[in-house]
Amino acid sequence: MKLGYFTERPYRWVSEDEVLKNRAFFAVSNSLFDREKAADDYNYYLDEACYAEELGFDHVALNEHHGNPFCMGGVMNVEAAILARITKRVKILLIGNPLPVLKHPLRMAEELAEIDLISRGRLIAGWVRGAGSEQFFNNANPAYNREYFNEAHDFIVQAWTRPGPWRYEGKHFHYRHVNPWALPYSKRILYPDKDFWNMNFSEMYDSGGELWKVRNTFSVTAWRCRETGHVATGTAG
Repeated sequence: MKLGYFTERPYRWVSEDEVLKNRAFFAVSNSLFDREKAADDYNYYLDEACYAEELGFDHVALNEHHGNPFCMGGVMNVEAAILARITKRVKILLIGNPLPVLKHPLRMAEELAEIDLISRGRLIAGWVRGAGSEQFFNNANPAYNREYFNEAHDFIVQAWTRPGPWRYEGKHFHYRHVNPWALPYSKRILYPDKDFWNMNFSEMYDSGGELWKVRNTFSVTAWRCRETGHVATGTAG
């Protein structure tokens, strides 16, 4: 069993009354933002990740949300890049970059490869479809959420595995020249379908237009464990 450490990394200085008055974390006014306190928070969470490594955790995990004080990780890859340099052993788990709101998946491929190189192969690149608030904040059309996700995911894997240069003409993304010079350090990041942390996306999301219930997700996890040689005990009842 591997143990990871995760926190939403909230901005800790907005009162609960303000959140309740807004009826949500999303769209709480940034007039309540204090630069000095935010700077303290960012450095606190980075120090906390280093302490988690000292305590023996196997992974430190980062996530990304936009436009609210509940999660300070608006650009979690920046935090991941810092952790790649200031930690020594712990894996850096991204859960994850919201591919449907990206405008530039080639840039994402380069960013993640550079982080993996700095960490010498300790990055685990997870990808998500994102919540509705992420679509709204980033002006992304939610009707194309699944299409954006699938195309961006497949393109990034190609950018990491297919020798360049080559041209790409997709439905949503177009590149005249694909030849990223920096490629991931670890082969685990090169082949996500072989990585236990990155299960097949069609299994996780192909649910007839509706999100699977938690019990179905556990069933998929158990099935993938068996397929990859991991022993999964217990059932999702």
